[in-house]
Amino acid sequence: MKIETGPRNALTDVAGLLVGHHHELDATATKGAGAATGSTVIRAPGGVTAAVDIRGGGPGTRETDLLDPHNTVRRVHAILLTGGSAYGLAAADGVMRWLEEHGEGLAMDAADPAKVVPVVSGAVIFDLPLGAWDIRPTAEFGYRAAAAAGTDVARGCVGAGTGAQAGVLKGGIGTASVRIADGTAAGCTVAALVAVNAAGSVFDPRTGLPWGVGSDGADHFGLSPGTPDQLARAAALPPKGTSLNTTIGVVATDAVLESGEAKRLAMAAHDGLSRAVRPAHTPLDGDTFFALATGARVLDPEEYGPKAPMAHILRVADLCAAAALATERAIVDGVLSAHGIAGIPSYTEVFGS
Repeated sequence: MKIETGPRNALTDVAGLLVGHHHELDATATKGAGAATGSTVIRAPGGVTAAVDIRGGGPGTRETDLLDPHNTVRRVHAILLTGGSAYGLAAADGVMRWLEEHGEGLAMDAADPAKVVPVVSGAVIFDLPLGAWDIRPTAEFGYRAAAAAGTDVARGCVGAGTGAQAGVLKGGIGTASVRIADGTAAGCTVAALVAVNAAGSVFDPRTGLPWGVGSDGADHFGLSPGTPDQLARAAALPPKGTSLNTTIGVVATDAVLESGEAKRLAMAAHDGLSRAVRPAHTPLDGDTFFALATGARVLDPEEYGPKAPMAHILRVADLCAAAALATERAIVDGVLSAHGIAGIPSYTEVFGS
């Protein structure tokens, strides 16, 4: 399968999706003091097909049961990724308030278009120990992140990635996109956005290279193996312990997918996670991925001639392969884009830019 990088190399290369962040970060934040948390909102105006796949042992989530293919709704108007552990789910109230004010949601009264119920699914990371325990996202965080949503996507220590930690290094928000250039899914875009806050390691201790460069090679990211001094410094970093865990994210495509097929896309995102974080899906993580399908690109299976009977299945398979790669790249992006906070060094501080 031939792929190309999207023009923004971001989730918003899937037309129709918008991303916004809101966070509080004190320059003097330390473990136990100051603000270091935030929320990220992915808006999908008009609502899109959605699914979710949860594989971590300690998830914190909201409105995920309704995304089951057996249930009725299976569409969302926004996804919330947030810090603050279970407390941070309060940010979803602000997202709902913004959406209601702008008429976004399931219509409840044909005679009164103002009567809507927005569907906002979400997941949390556990970032509370990085700053002050009692400073965590509120409904105002969600409202401001929803209001800020646009096509430009900030990366690193922003939004839900503000207080994230990736193994022994600082984590953050990362994003990536790919455009499929051939095969049954030619012309489709697949993209990912991830808040990298893993219990596992994000780099190979033998080389210093992120695990996630495996599919593309280090040259794709402009990286070289670490020097002996850099590797020694990395090996001497204090272990992360049991807190500050969970990697959450969104993978999206502009292809037409049913909810069950979107579920396969979310499952494939976890393949990208397991390539870029080792180990992944531990009992100490709440690893969760949402999948969105905007349906903007309609493909005709008849154009594939003798492959037509299998064209749709082959298309889903290619989209899933692209989803794993986009997720892998997004995790590397989140690690490379972060800067050190509260004594937790970034990748570039340890290994150079």
